[in-house]
Amino acid sequence: MKRFLAVLALTLGLAFAAKITVWTHFGGPELEWLKAQAAAYQRATGVGVEVVEVPFNDIKQKFILGAPQGEAADLIVTVPHDWLGEMAAAGVLEPVGKYATKAYLSDLMPVALSAFSYQGKLFGLPMNAESVALIYNKKFVQTPPKTWEAFLALAQKYTTGDTFGFLYDLANPYFNYGWWKAYGGYVFGKNPDGSLNPADLGLGGEPGYKAGRFIKDLRYKYQLVPEGVDYGVADGAFKDGVLAMILNGPWALGDYKKAGLDFGIAPLPAPPGGRAWGPFVGVQGVVLNAYSKNKIAAINFAKILVRPAAQVAFNKAGGRIPVSLGALAELKDDPVVKGFSTTIAMGDPMPNIPAMGKVWGPWGNALSLITQKPDSNVKQIIDQMVAEIKKAIQGK
Repeated sequence: MKRFLAVLALTLGLAFAAKITVWTHFGGPELEWLKAQAAAYQRATGVGVEVVEVPFNDIKQKFILGAPQGEAADLIVTVPHDWLGEMAAAGVLEPVGKYATKAYLSDLMPVALSAFSYQGKLFGLPMNAESVALIYNKKFVQTPPKTWEAFLALAQKYTTGDTFGFLYDLANPYFNYGWWKAYGGYVFGKNPDGSLNPADLGLGGEPGYKAGRFIKDLRYKYQLVPEGVDYGVADGAFKDGVLAMILNGPWALGDYKKAGLDFGIAPLPAPPGGRAWGPFVGVQGVVLNAYSKNKIAAINFAKILVRPAAQVAFNKAGGRIPVSLGALAELKDDPVVKGFSTTIAMGDPMPNIPAMGKVWGPWGNALSLITQKPDSNVKQIIDQMVAEIKKAIQGK
């Protein structure tokens, strides 16, 4: 780290007189981590770094409106990748691919780089990621099941009336994407340059029918997820120690630890007749103001934040899952990092284009209808869902 900072100091030349501003929504130990990184950068380079706290719900709009007026920060640490489409379309984000070598980017998980790419360009440096995974209570499950048959046997064994084998938010599209992926589905296809194509919708047809029928089977055929179970019910059952396995994300682990649970994390196995399951992945990263007058100084600070040593320290501060391969190697003995990073690598980024906003509503309505009764017409519901999404995307 010291050598890297020294090299930066030399390459910045007269930039020692510069000052950059960083907006962040971090608090607590993560904010202290960021301030420590800023202080180290300033000592090594002479570039001043002002860290300003901005509420998460305000930061995007404030940046979009302020950047063209010279009233926004040089960097935001961090933004969710699904904001990129709106921010890039507004012209306030600087593409950063030209500032990073292939060797530097090779340390970052491919799924994370994909998440921070929009219309074929890299619009930020990814820092951390999250997804859902199978979280299991070791009181019931010592070794996570690797096949659907083994999973089903465990889930049904502990569905007794007093305990539950497997629960999750059955009608939530975010939690169900993995089944679509396993049956060959996707949300949007890709253009030749790698950008997402909203005209190519992959939620329907046989993949959609198979996923929908499987989700319905979880309730009515396998008798695992009863009516009335939503996120709160499933999460509460796991915290109460009466649920063997849940589909949930790293945001829930703090409560599980407070409850004194001994848990493990693993991918879900492939469903019957499907290929590998893989979840939606959410990525957060650093973005650079297109109107910044100190782009080199700002991007060099951003690059430090994403390097393995900084990412290990960031994980220690707040428990987030880094996307730096070097950091993951250093944290290989951490069961939470290992479990979620394995699952994240199997997933797909949530689409970061504005058209995704037209997908969630019809998709969620379809899942509610599919799981509402045992004789629901899955094919008809999925076809109607696809038609509604296409109509909404076309603005009709």
